[in-house]
Amino acid sequence: MTNREKYKQAFSAMHFPCGMTLEVEKMAILSKKAKIRTTAAAIITICLLITGGSGVAYAADVGGIQRTIQLWIEGDRTDVTFEYDESGTYDMSYETKDGETEKLHGGGVAIEEDGTERPLTEEELLEELSRPDVIYEEDGTVWVYYYDQKIEITDQFKDGVCYVKVSNKEETLYMTILYQDGWCTSPHKYEPAESLR
Repeated sequence: MTNREKYKQAFSAMHFPCGMTLEVEKMAILSKKAKIRTTAAAIITICLLITGGSGVAYAADVGGIQRTIQLWIEGDRTDVTFEYDESGTYDMSYETKDGETEKLHGGGVAIEEDGTERPLTEEELLEELSRPDVIYEEDGTVWVYYYDQKIEITDQFKDGVCYVKVSNKEETLYMTILYQDGWCTSPHKYEPAESLR
């Protein structure tokens, strides 16, 4: 008699509860494992489909994140659709007082201390969009806009230069404006007009 036959004879006398045999028990365990694996695979597939679907929607958004923010435009708080791209550019659109849609595109780079260029961050671009603005109207008037301030400066130019102080309660800026030739701001004092030319 071989060892195998001896084992069969020894274990044939054993009785499993509920009439189960060792083979049936093995099959039940394997079946449960297969169901768990199938369920896990289905859950993973669903998660991948959801994630992949949202990834496609993000890619269709031209690589940027579009959101609605509020900016001060010509002295009025305005809802703006703003989209920033990692390359340092932005697109924004808003409705003007006349009900027309105004679209703007811009961007920029910063030069680091070591001379390398990097794209401006979203925060830097939004800060730049919040700076004072000088507008030359068709009727010949000149206006400075800063947050909720609307200051007409048409008659304040002397020899083509105007100095204006603006504040937003947190920051005071001193503007030096060259008539139709640019402007600069400083938190400390007015800039001499010669340094702007």
